[in-house]
Amino acid sequence: MKLNHFEKLKPVCPRCLRDRNRQTALKIGSSIQRNGDSIREGILLCPQSDCLMEYPIIDGLPIIIADLRAYVTQHVFSILQRGDLSADMEGLLGDCLGPGSAFDTQRQHLSIYAQSHYEDRDPKAEQGGGASLDESVLSLLENGLELAGERMPGTIVDAGCSVGRSTFALAEKSDDLVLGIDMSFGMLKVAAKILNEGVASYPLRRVGMVYDQREFPLEFEGSEKVDFWVCDATALPFADDQFAFAASLNILDCLQSPYDHLKSLSRILVPGGKTVIASPYDWTAGATPVETWVGGHSQRSVNKGSSEAMLRSLFAGGGHPNEIQDLHMIGEIERLPWTAKLHDRSVVHYQVHLLAAQARA
Repeated sequence: MKLNHFEKLKPVCPRCLRDRNRQTALKIGSSIQRNGDSIREGILLCPQSDCLMEYPIIDGLPIIIADLRAYVTQHVFSILQRGDLSADMEGLLGDCLGPGSAFDTQRQHLSIYAQSHYEDRDPKAEQGGGASLDESVLSLLENGLELAGERMPGTIVDAGCSVGRSTFALAEKSDDLVLGIDMSFGMLKVAAKILNEGVASYPLRRVGMVYDQREFPLEFEGSEKVDFWVCDATALPFADDQFAFAASLNILDCLQSPYDHLKSLSRILVPGGKTVIASPYDWTAGATPVETWVGGHSQRSVNKGSSEAMLRSLFAGGGHPNEIQDLHMIGEIERLPWTAKLHDRSVVHYQVHLLAAQARA
């Protein structure tokens, strides 16, 4: 965790924010292992006497989650996973644990997202093997920035940054600090290794449980402005009016409560700040309870189950009972291609809805 990010962004205790609607700034409780101006291992502390919640910093990644016990229980494998095993040893362990295990699932996710984010920079990548740049997260971001128009100066948050390519791209285009947040500790470890060591390292799935280990040098201009934290996008642990710009690319349909995410974005943006939201609306009950989907069900409703229409109504005065008053839509693109490669013989092509909104002054 970079100290300049911590000192400028002043994260608040998410437990106090959730239970008491109180914005209490966290303090550095202990700094166990430091590396220059960064803390690699330590503990953040809520100073409120009726809370005193502790949040760990592990491998340079602060975990600022309200229900920390549940998070660590669910993600203990990726938190404790070692990174010094050979590809053959990881393959043997994968065979032992079998398909559907936490180990297998994490490798699949890392393969999909790391390849789609960084394949264009991989010197050993097969030409045409995955997504082209005009079907990548970079294309979504470029289109979103153009749609949003001129941005005011100020700090930036990349919500649901995955392995971090969009975060690095935002830093290349900004003079201010950029923070990438995600709930996946494993994904952020990939991003943090690029940030801190200048090396991209991830498993690349060929078929079934067969993976090749990709590792190559990788640096981005402006990376000194970047940091990565583990945070919940539905309850962003920051004070009101904190960020000038927020990106939310392809996470809306991966959250427990998309509506809470949108409300959280509106709360942390400064007046006049902007956000870009993209989603293919690939709803699944495993990721998002049906009752919290933004459209995608109840074709008998006024919007006929259209996710696009539902999202527009939240930002455009459409009369929705949960309309987000603090944001208004300033533009949209109905369909943009985004491609994810599952393995050598399987590619998923999405058509993503992109929307830009601005916080009311």
